[in-house]
Amino acid sequence: MSDTKKPLPVVPEAQVVSKKRARFSFIWLIPAVAALAGIWIGITTIRNQGPTITIVFRSADGLEAGKTKIRYNGVEVGTLTTIRLSEDYRQVIATAEMSPRTEEFLVKDTQFWVVRPQISGANVSGLSTLISGAYIGMEIGQLKERERHYVALEDAPLETGGVRGRFFILKTPQLGSLNKGSPLYFRRLQAGQVASYELDQTGKFLNVKVFVQEPYDQFVTSDTRFWQASGIDVSLSARGLQIQTESLLSILVGGIAFETPVTDGPRAPAAENTVFNLNQDREEAFRPSAVNPQTYTVVFKQSVRGLSVGAPVEFEGIPIGEVTDVQAQFDAKTFEFSVPVTIRVDPERFGVKTLDLAPGEHAVSDRKKLMDTLVSRGLRAQLQNGSLITGSKLISLDFYPDTPPVALDWSKEPVQLPTLPGGIESIESSLVNVSKHIEQIPFKDVGDNLNKTLGDVQQTAQNLDAVLLELKRYPAGFFLGQPPLPAKSVQTPSK
Repeated sequence: MSDTKKPLPVVPEAQVVSKKRARFSFIWLIPAVAALAGIWIGITTIRNQGPTITIVFRSADGLEAGKTKIRYNGVEVGTLTTIRLSEDYRQVIATAEMSPRTEEFLVKDTQFWVVRPQISGANVSGLSTLISGAYIGMEIGQLKERERHYVALEDAPLETGGVRGRFFILKTPQLGSLNKGSPLYFRRLQAGQVASYELDQTGKFLNVKVFVQEPYDQFVTSDTRFWQASGIDVSLSARGLQIQTESLLSILVGGIAFETPVTDGPRAPAAENTVFNLNQDREEAFRPSAVNPQTYTVVFKQSVRGLSVGAPVEFEGIPIGEVTDVQAQFDAKTFEFSVPVTIRVDPERFGVKTLDLAPGEHAVSDRKKLMDTLVSRGLRAQLQNGSLITGSKLISLDFYPDTPPVALDWSKEPVQLPTLPGGIESIESSLVNVSKHIEQIPFKDVGDNLNKTLGDVQQTAQNLDAVLLELKRYPAGFFLGQPPLPAKSVQTPSK
């Protein structure tokens, strides 16, 4: 056996062959395009979708989800999407979708309100909602801080129509006939209107917010006076009957007038939202402020009908003060009623000059000495008629030298001044005294004496008739020797 090995068969050499790629299939293009379209639609939707806000309303009256629009200057900028009640069921929370690119409108002081037909003062607004329905008005704020939750206003804010001006606050105890939109006058020119009003937190007065437009707002200074210009002011004086009113519109809807006193130098305009007092009339507005007020009490034991708080106090016809309080009191010891009236006088306030009165620390003692001297010379307070037409009364201080002396009691606060009965009451008192004296006359005795006297006179007349009858018996020639006539021939005189 041979050891010869057989040759191995030839094996082909292995080669690396790359796998051929499959051709691109267009079927995958469809989902890709759909995905891109979805992404594009999502981005477009997000870009075209405006911000979402919530607005709290007191009531949903007139509001409808999906229909009620939000408008700014007549342009629709949003729509209410949902309306629901709050958790306490007292308010309505509405969700609104705003238009794109309105993010800059939604700041902290932006305001919303429901626009409905409204007649307020001299303004009529919202008449278009009678056909189109209510919509939500919007006023863009001035702050930069963003906000998404708002509380709607109860009433629409003042529409100035783009007119520049400033707002001021007026304090008044009574609103009177004022309302939102009531006109504001400066020298009988309409210079603005009432923007709003609200009750103060103390409940003692109201805050009336007024808008004064340019250029009239430049005339409002710290010394400006405001007063009610509603209705007609009628006064009857020595100059005759005077009627004052701002305009026919102020008679119908009320109004406010203001004026700045003329001063020597210019005054800077008042800052916005400066607080002023709203007076009842022009006379009260320009009444001088108290310089050195003094309070006294005068007690009357008569009717004070027609005397009210604010009635003038006059000294020899010159006003020097006013009545501040009128009360009634009953004395349990004497069982008498009386009416103490508190007055506040300030002669310097009304321009009355007091000569040779030392100022400073001795002023109080000097004033006491002055009042003691005036009272010792007969100064008395008396209730007098201020007007025969209205029946109003005033308190007059005048001198009556024949009155008994009175000493003031300075230990009382306030000091009580002596009084005299009024003019009519004095006449009534005199008539009462006369009637008392008349009642004391013994008319019965006088009548009896008069009857006795008349009887004596009658008897004397009868005696005289008898004498005359006897004389007729003697003719004219009796003294010449002619005899007297017989008694039967003499005729008795008829009675």
